[in-house]
Amino acid sequence: MPPVGSSHLPENASLLRLALASDIHFAGPIEQARGEDTDLLRIPNPIQRTALRCWRHLFWMRHPLGNNSLLPTFLHQAQDHGCTHAVINGDYAADTASLGLSDPGTFESARLCLDLLHQAFPNRLRLVLGDHELGKLSFFGHYGGLRLESWHRATRDLQIQPLWTWNIGAYRLIAVTSTLVALPLFARDMLPAEQADWEMLRAEHLNAISRAFEQTDTRQRILLFCHDPSALPFLDTLPAVRQRLPQLELTVIGHLHSEWILWKSHVLAGMPRIPWLGSSIERMSAALRNARTWQRFRVRLCPSLAGIQIERGGGWVLLELDPSGSTPCRWNRHRLQRPKPSTPARP
Repeated sequence: MPPVGSSHLPENASLLRLALASDIHFAGPIEQARGEDTDLLRIPNPIQRTALRCWRHLFWMRHPLGNNSLLPTFLHQAQDHGCTHAVINGDYAADTASLGLSDPGTFESARLCLDLLHQAFPNRLRLVLGDHELGKLSFFGHYGGLRLESWHRATRDLQIQPLWTWNIGAYRLIAVTSTLVALPLFARDMLPAEQADWEMLRAEHLNAISRAFEQTDTRQRILLFCHDPSALPFLDTLPAVRQRLPQLELTVIGHLHSEWILWKSHVLAGMPRIPWLGSSIERMSAALRNARTWQRFRVRLCPSLAGIQIERGGGWVLLELDPSGSTPCRWNRHRLQRPKPSTPARP
């Protein structure tokens, strides 16, 4: 089979099997040493601290640092199902500092995660940048944020490409960096001294995205990879993207962790922006205001490996592609069950 980056496969080639995963949130030794309640300890307001504890304990993720074993489980299952290639849709580390890869602990976690991925899929792995690689403000905005050093460590040290294309027969896979595309939603997350640099990176990225879509053959089917669906309304403003939407077979997103969250996002589409409940709620409500646009992109969610707490598990996706384009791609979700780590001490 031709390696990743090959432009063509034979017309009679068998179905190509891609393993898709997202939001692995691996935690290395440094992040493990900080403990699962490190975010709660940094919230001075006891009401906010209790609210976040309840949200995490009952709904989101009770033990966010206790899911490392799901990564090798996913890799073994993917290989058992005959997956020869993989696309990982962002968020490799737990990012307990909310500073992205500029934080030593987050960088260590991401590097360990990518080492395992590269071992399983040498030369056949494509990586997408997620929001936790670059950093963002914490839930209530007490710490964290975007850092240019995180961008440099992602693109230089870990060699994650902000934009890539991959032609497989009749298909063209395109991956973008959602945080750059949706940068206006992260205005509060940027340091004032870095804002101009971020805006320059965004302008360059949007131009590169336009070129990638313009250079797509009219006979090709497009698979778009975008970690955070908040970026889709911004992509919809690019003429080159809008022109190719009829060729778009599906958009693979991550970030939401669960189909339940995706369904809820559709229900809340068009809601007003809420600026008084913390940075995360403000960002999410601003994104949901334009979420009706997501439908035009034929969104499919790749769940996190761990899922969310109320679902008791997550999963990964086996995507089967017919390089001849004779049949649509096949989306097969495989479920994973979370381990049961010991309960950490409460602050």
